[in-house]
Amino acid sequence: MRAYYFDSLPGDQRLPHDSTHPVSEETLKAIGVLYSRIPIDAAGQWEQKINAIASERAYRNHDIISISKAGLGDEFESKMKMFYEEHMHEDEEIRYILEGSGFFDVRENPTDAWIRIHLDAGDMIVLPSGIYHRFTLDMGNKTRTMRLFKDEPKWKAHARGDETDVNPYRLEYLKSFPGMRAAA
Repeated sequence: MRAYYFDSLPGDQRLPHDSTHPVSEETLKAIGVLYSRIPIDAAGQWEQKINAIASERAYRNHDIISISKAGLGDEFESKMKMFYEEHMHEDEEIRYILEGSGFFDVRENPTDAWIRIHLDAGDMIVLPSGIYHRFTLDMGNKTRTMRLFKDEPKWKAHARGDETDVNPYRLEYLKSFPGMRAAA
C-alpha cells in the first residue's frame, strides 16, 4: 500500500496522479480508513486472518469480484467510469485484493482533498460508512477482490450532492471528527 495526495491533474484516472506528498497510515486512521497487509501464502494462513477479521467485525458473508477488460468486455469503460464517480455507502466497505491492483481515492476531512491509496494483492482496506470515495484500476487493468459484508450487501452508491451531504450515515461519519458540526 502506498498513500499520497492526488495531484488533480488531467489524464487517465488509472495513472498514478502522484503529487509526491505522501500520506501516513496515521492520517488514514484519523479519517477512519484502516489498512492491513495480509500476504497471500500457499498455506492459506491469509484465509484464517481474513476470517478472524470478519468475525471480529461481525461480517458473515463475502464474495469475490473480478474486474478486467477481458471479463467485462464492452462494459469495461462504462464500469470504470461508474466506479470512479464520487460516492458513499451506508455500510463499511471492506476489500481484500487477491490479484492485480488498483486505487481507492478517499476524501480527507476537513480539507476535502483526495488521498489516493494504491493497493496490491495482499492489501486490505476498510472504508467507514459515510466517507466519500471512488475506485479505479491502475494501468494493469485487472483486479480480483474479496468483498466482505455483514448480511446482505448494502452497496448502493449515494453520489455526492446536497441530498447525500445530509444522509444520516454521512452525518454520523462527520460527527466522528472533533470540532465538526453535522448539518441539520
